[in-house]
Amino acid sequence: MRIGYLMNTYPVTSATFIRREIAALEGQGVQITRFAVRAWDQALVDPLDQREATLCTYLLAPGGLRLGLGALREAARNPRGMARALAGAWTLWRNAGRGALLRHIAYLLEAVELKRRSTGLSHIHAHFSTNTAAVALLCARLGGPGYSFTAHGPDEFVDPTASSLAEKIHGARFVVAITHYARTRLALAGGMAAWDKLHVVRCGVDLATLTPAPPPDPDAPLLCIGRLCPQKAQALLVAAMARLRATHPNARLVLIGDGDTRPEVEAAIRAHGLDAQIDLRGWADNATVSAALAQSRALVLPSFAEGLPIVIMEAFARARPVISTYIAGIPELVDDRCGWLVPAGDVDRLAQALAACLDASPDTLAAMGSEGRVRVTAAHDLQTNAAQLRALFARAD
Repeated sequence: MRIGYLMNTYPVTSATFIRREIAALEGQGVQITRFAVRAWDQALVDPLDQREATLCTYLLAPGGLRLGLGALREAARNPRGMARALAGAWTLWRNAGRGALLRHIAYLLEAVELKRRSTGLSHIHAHFSTNTAAVALLCARLGGPGYSFTAHGPDEFVDPTASSLAEKIHGARFVVAITHYARTRLALAGGMAAWDKLHVVRCGVDLATLTPAPPPDPDAPLLCIGRLCPQKAQALLVAAMARLRATHPNARLVLIGDGDTRPEVEAAIRAHGLDAQIDLRGWADNATVSAALAQSRALVLPSFAEGLPIVIMEAFARARPVISTYIAGIPELVDDRCGWLVPAGDVDRLAQALAACLDASPDTLAAMGSEGRVRVTAAHDLQTNAAQLRALFARAD
């Protein structure tokens, strides 16, 4: 079985789950050609991501002139396919509000390049239902391989009409949702007639390498991992840490990640006088992240918007409880048996959950971590979930 994987930007430090998914499928005999619209514009810190970049074909790499000439050749050789793709591109542009003509022309040019590069492939699988699914749809209209895509959320579900989500669902051979919540959002966009082509296949982690860690030291820090951005609300986590100071003056927090709101987070740390309590480390490779989880008391993720974060699965695999918010798919994995859930944006409740975690006995923390490990083993084993995907690909082939 030879298929293509299509991403927007790949590899990306904050999306190593795609790289692991590809590796697991290849380990099960699937031959995968990697495509991405563009390369990431930041340095890759993990050696495995650096290797992936050498294996990936970038659709925009030829440049605008060569892509345009390629489209003209495709139109001459394949007029019916180009007519179908042009009609599809027009629909996507119309649904988007007709304010992004150049972007939709780019989708068509990328689709022509993808078709040219996908000779011999039986299927294209896109991650995310955004521009990658649009390119895969147009490629199929041109006569290229059929496609599927994985929808993660949350941004993908904000305006399904403008993103032509229904058209992408209807054109796909099947669609993967990473949670039951995501499946319902896809059904709302595509209609219940599409229900049977919507499949829940959860993201997985490698349980063979992410083993349960020994109990944490009494002074182990809280840990937050993720891109620094408004959706993940790290600035509010700093505010919650400030409220702990009166009762838990020795509480410490490690932040791993980087992004647009780093200046805001740094300013909040300074404003609250927490430079000695909060360690902002930037991006780290997979081995460093795994070690940080083992050395932590619990993972904290106070997000406003998520799908179902991989880092929660990784924390549970390392037998660490999780403090997060009850949004989207998170409650499908986290509850009071393995952590604490609080309303998104409620700093008081977040501070109370942090305090409860810091006050919890070693036995309580161990029981929560053990329950998390059981849950991630049952629902998020990388090899099991890759096998589910492989079966879907085989059925669509």
